[in-house]
Formats: sequence, structure tokens, C-alpha cells
Amino acid sequence: MRDQPAGPASHPPRGAFARRMLVAAALLLAALFLGLGTWQLIRLQWKLDLIARVDARVNAAPVAPPPAARWAQVTKESDEYRRVRLAGHYLYEFTTPVQALSELGAGFWLLTPLCTAEGHIVFINRGFIPAADNKSGSYSSRRASANPCAANGERVEITGLLRISEPGGGFLRENDPANNRWYSRDVQALAAARGLSNVAPYFVDAGKDQDPAGAPERAVGGLTVISFVNNHLVYALTWYALALMVLGAWWWVSRHGGKIRDDD
Repeated sequence: MRDQPAGPASHPPRGAFARRMLVAAALLLAALFLGLGTWQLIRLQWKLDLIARVDARVNAAPVAPPPAARWAQVTKESDEYRRVRLAGHYLYEFTTPVQALSELGAGFWLLTPLCTAEGHIVFINRGFIPAADNKSGSYSSRRASANPCAANGERVEITGLLRISEPGGGFLRENDPANNRWYSRDVQALAAARGLSNVAPYFVDAGKDQDPAGAPERAVGGLTVISFVNNHLVYALTWYALALMVLGAWWWVSRHGGKIRDDD
């Protein structure tokens, strides 16, 4: 009796291989979605801590602003929205209107340098003026003399919120110092355009009703908007739901639709 010719080498059915790949893909996707959901929960805790810190700063008793020795360490995380109090006299001639959109409509923030007793300069956002009230001719691009703080002026005391400089521009437009068009409160650029030195790397949003009676133009203060987008819980639940959907689909296929036909 002749020996039968050897048949082709046996291989696992394609259906079994496909099922193993399906399991691997499902587990990989589920792990990915679970990881993203957990990351969003971590971000949620970070955001809640941030909101609590800012709320504590805004409602705390006012303190002195960071001195020159600490300017290099001022950051958004450690100092923004801190309630501060400072005194000095304004340099109204260097007031700069910065385009703004507030609860009162479209207009400008008025940023005016304040000379402190130490001879330093802090830009104060005195408040908002409507676009119709902007006397553009009264705001020039003039530069300061050697020591603008040497001249005395009316002493004012300001309480407000410390804000971090906004470099570059805003409203999808770049600041244009040469033409005195400003779209963000960029302290460094404002100081350079006005020829001012010893300028703090932050500005202060003045509180309500603090513009002096003798100001050339009265601005509405106290319009700082403190708002943090916090959708992390929604994102986390979405990722977890996707993970459950993937695991549910895998379970259904493995139980009810797992018979994948072998084409051979």
C-alpha cells in the first residue's frame, strides 16, 4: 500500500486568529479610553485646586504687590489674581488705550503707569471706556524723559487684582506700537514704546470706583472677569463610556457573533 502524500502543513484557522486580534484590539482601545478618562480626572482635581486658590486670592485682604527683588519669580500660577494695594502718582500723559470687549460692550482698557514711592512703575488698568468715548487724539505715542517719576502728582491709592502681562497681541491681531494700536496688555511692549524703565512685569486691574476725580478721562473699573472652563468631568465620563462600549461590543461579538467563517 502506497504511502499517502503528505498534506499541507496545518495552520490555526483564520477565524481563531481573527478572534485573537479582535480581543487584542478591544483591550487596547479600552485601556486607552480608561487611561484618557483617568487623566481627565487628574486634570479635574488640578482645575478645582486652581479655582480654590484663585478664589482665596481674590477674597483675601489686599497685600503689597511683589517687590522688584521678586519680579523675576512672578508667575501666573503663584501670583495672578492676587489682591494687592499700592500707592503713587499717575503718569496720565502715557496712558494707552487697549482694545477690549467687556460686559459694557466694545471699547478700550485705559492702562496708565503709576510711579510708586520706591521709584518703580506699575501699569494700572484703570478700567473701561466705551469705543465712542475714546478720544484717540489725546493718547499719543510720546516717550518719557530720563526720569518721569521725578515730577510730583496727585497721590492715589489703588486696590486691585494683579494680572500677568499679555505678550504679542489679541483678537487675532498683533500689537502695533508704532501706530499706537494695542490689542493686548503687553507690559514689556508698552514700557518700551513709552521709554519707561523699572517697570513691573505685571499690571493691576483697578477695582470699582477708584479712578480719581482729577483723571483726564474717567474709566469704569472692577470689570475683571474670572472664569475657568471646567469640562474635565464630562470628558472623563465620555472616555469611560467609550471604554465600556468597546468592552460591551467585544463581549457581544465573542458570545453571539464569534463564529468567523474560514474562507479556506
